[in-house]
Amino acid sequence: LTFDEGYENGHTGSILDTLKEKSVSAVFFVTMPYAKEQTELMNRMIEEGHVIGNHSISHPSAGMPSLTVEEQMQECNGLNTYIKETYNYDVYLFRPPAGIFSEQSLCVTASLGLKTVLWSFAYADWDPEHQPSKEDAINKMEGRLHNGAIYLLHATSQTNTDVLGEFIDYAKEKGYEFKKFEN
Repeated sequence: LTFDEGYENGHTGSILDTLKEKSVSAVFFVTMPYAKEQTELMNRMIEEGHVIGNHSISHPSAGMPSLTVEEQMQECNGLNTYIKETYNYDVYLFRPPAGIFSEQSLCVTASLGLKTVLWSFAYADWDPEHQPSKEDAINKMEGRLHNGAIYLLHATSQTNTDVLGEFIDYAKEKGYEFKKFEN
C-alpha cells in the first residue's frame, strides 16, 4: 500500500490507526509542504515502521520532465535533505508527481540513489469534493488485487479511509500479504 501526501485533509491519523490495527506497513510519499507542516504525523509514520518516500518539493503538475536536470535534482535532494535533517530518516524511494516521467527523469532519480516507484492500481480518489462511493471503491480495489500489486491511494480521501480496513481484511482472507517496501 502506498499513499501520496501532498497536503493533510484530516484522514492520515485514521489511516495510521487502521494500518497499526491490521499490522500493515505502507509507504507515504510526501511533498515538502507536507513534511514541514505535519511533523506529528511524519514522526508517527516513522515510529510505527512505515516508509517515507519522496514525492518532490513542489509536485510540479507537468511532471519532472518539465524541469531542467538541475531543477529535478533540487526537487529530490532538497526534500531528502530536509527529511534527513528534520527526522533523521534516509529516503530511498521516489514517486514522480502526476506519474509523469521520462528516461531522463528516471536517470536523475537513480543517480541520486532513489528507486522510482509507480503503481499497478490507482483510481480517481484525490479530489475530496468528488469521492467515489464506498461500494465502488472497494469493488475496484478488490477487483484489481494481484501478486505484486502496488496500490496508489490518496490520504486526502474519506472513502479510502473508510474502506481501508475492509480491503486489508479481504486481501488477507484471499491469502495476500502486505510487505514493507524495502530498499
